[in-house]
Amino acid sequence: QVHLVESGGGLVQAGGSLRLACVASGSIFSVAAMGWYRRAPGKQRDLVAYIGVGGSTNYVDSVKGRFTISRDNAKNTVYLQMDSLQPEDTAVYYCYAFLNRRDQWGQGTQVPVSS
Repeated sequence: QVHLVESGGGLVQAGGSLRLACVASGSIFSVAAMGWYRRAPGKQRDLVAYIGVGGSTNYVDSVKGRFTISRDNAKNTVYLQMDSLQPEDTAVYYCYAFLNRRDQWGQGTQVPVSS
């Protein structure tokens, strides 16, 4: 069994920064894509950023230039550096990974951004 555990969420003021981290643990024999999704209040869960094994990245337009996704393959960890946070970034952020040929999700971490 594998687990994804996020950390780094919390209340931040508009214009501030946070760094989320997600560690995959357990019996891992393959790790492919990793990424971050978010669910804003009253909305569906949407992709924020994605990173492939080789480091290729993709971002939703609303976070381009403000958020940076990275990964440490040796540690099975994915990061999301969030700068210039805005109230509209308020959401529960979920880590995602394609592990052992299955979709895996973290439990989510809250990021409220105050104006």
